[in-house]
Amino acid sequence: MEIEVIAEKAIRGQRLSKEEGLFLYENAPLTLLMETANQIRYHKHPDKIVTWQIDRNINITNVCMVQCSFCNFCTVSGKGDAYITDIDEYSKKIEELIEAGGDQVLLQGGLNPDLGLVYYCALFRRLKILYPDIKLHALGPPEIVFLAKKENMTPEGVLDMLLSHGMDSLPGAGAEILCDRVRNILSPAKCNADDWLNVMQIAHRKGVLTSATMMFGHIETPAERIEHLDRIRQLQDKVNGNGPGFLAFIPWPVQLEETRLNKKFSLTAATETSYLRMIAISRIMLDNISNIQASWLTAGVEIARICLHAGANDMGSIMMEEKVVSAAGANHKLNAEEMQKVITDAGFMPKRRNQAYEILG
Repeated sequence: MEIEVIAEKAIRGQRLSKEEGLFLYENAPLTLLMETANQIRYHKHPDKIVTWQIDRNINITNVCMVQCSFCNFCTVSGKGDAYITDIDEYSKKIEELIEAGGDQVLLQGGLNPDLGLVYYCALFRRLKILYPDIKLHALGPPEIVFLAKKENMTPEGVLDMLLSHGMDSLPGAGAEILCDRVRNILSPAKCNADDWLNVMQIAHRKGVLTSATMMFGHIETPAERIEHLDRIRQLQDKVNGNGPGFLAFIPWPVQLEETRLNKKFSLTAATETSYLRMIAISRIMLDNISNIQASWLTAGVEIARICLHAGANDMGSIMMEEKVVSAAGANHKLNAEEMQKVITDAGFMPKRRNQAYEILG
């Protein structure tokens, strides 16, 4: 295989096989990989707009039965630091979000064995009554699978209940690497790859807005990264114009500080170069997903800026509050003014969006 031939094929809009994608990913010079991805980005988004969002993470609970080896955030029931967020705290945080101009909360946390479907339905309904204009971007496939097993229901039944009580969209959380060899080491108590994909397929069938993620840079192989992209791409094919499917793909490097995963394997953190390569190959391989998001929170602001020339067209949210990956070492921060400056300094026009990638104002 020839690197330039494969790159030209991708630029012409022809789908790369997994073998071609892996060959390009492992062998192409970074400059060629970035330029190929950048050209594809401009085919999909010919303007110089980069989108961003104002929302707020609110963790429902830090109690989690999964105990992922890369997570420093979670705890167990009964420990002194365990909590479940109460309605007064939600109100305080949402009022601050509204004051900042935001209109969405990301509701996530642990898979708490003490919280069932009734709890989540009541919470979503209460928040919608109090704040009818606030969008609830909530939970993720692992929570849906967990609740289905807990309630002896199907994942579709759980989704239907949550949607009828106020859930607006489903984050792509918990994907990690969609390969069970990896998942069985990282988080054996979490849903497997097929279960994750099945929940997303159900959500797509119902027209629910979703995104997809990848946490890389730990024990996975390059081939498993490409396999992850291909499985996302295959699922997106099934949408076939009936609904939005995955609106965005967000790869981010694992944060390793003081994690059990790092203590066990003595891993080397993903480099800036490896993150740029991952952004670029994501744009190249995911020919049916419109938006590629740069994770400034985990990769850093300067690298995220460069990602805008390597295939990314979105900078995600200013994230008014983030506790999960921050607990493992991600300490970057941006406010709305700084976010726009990062984008303009990179040579683009910042445009604020909502979860549906509709430009606001």
